[in-house]
Amino acid sequence: MLNLSARELFAKLFSLLFYSLSAAIVVSMLVIVFDDIRNGTDLMQILIKLINGGIISLAVFELATVICAEYGSSAAEHGVITMLRRTLPRFIGTVCVALSLEGLIMVIKYSQLDLAGNLYYPVAIIISTAFLLAALGVFLKLTPPDEQSVKH
Repeated sequence: MLNLSARELFAKLFSLLFYSLSAAIVVSMLVIVFDDIRNGTDLMQILIKLINGGIISLAVFELATVICAEYGSSAAEHGVITMLRRTLPRFIGTVCVALSLEGLIMVIKYSQLDLAGNLYYPVAIIISTAFLLAALGVFLKLTPPDEQSVKH
C-alpha cells in the first residue's frame, strides 16, 4: 500500500489534473489549427492561435511541475519563505513570458486590423507584466536567501 500523506496525495492528484489539462489544451489547439488550415483561414491568424494555445499550455504545465516538485515529495519540510523563493520565480517567470507574449500578439493583431483605439488593452497587459516582474524582484530582494544557496 502506498504510504502517502494527504498533502502528497493531493499534490499528485492536482499535478495529474494540470498535466492532463495541459495535454488537452495542446490536443485541442492542434485540432483547431488543422481545422483552420482545412477551412483556408489566414496563416497569421492560425499562428496567433497556435502561440496562444501553446503559451496557456506551457503555463498550466509549469504549474503542475511546481506542484509536483514542491508538494509531492516526502522530503523534509521546508520553510514557507524557502519554498516560495524556489517556486515563485519559476512560475511567475512563466506567467510573465506568457502575458508579455499575449500583449505583443494583441498589438500585432490590432495593428493589422486597424484597431489602434484598442491598443490600451495590450499596453495594460504589458505594463501589468512589468509590475508583476518588479514585484517579484522586490520579494526576492526582501526575503532571506535560501539555505541551500548560502551553503554553496
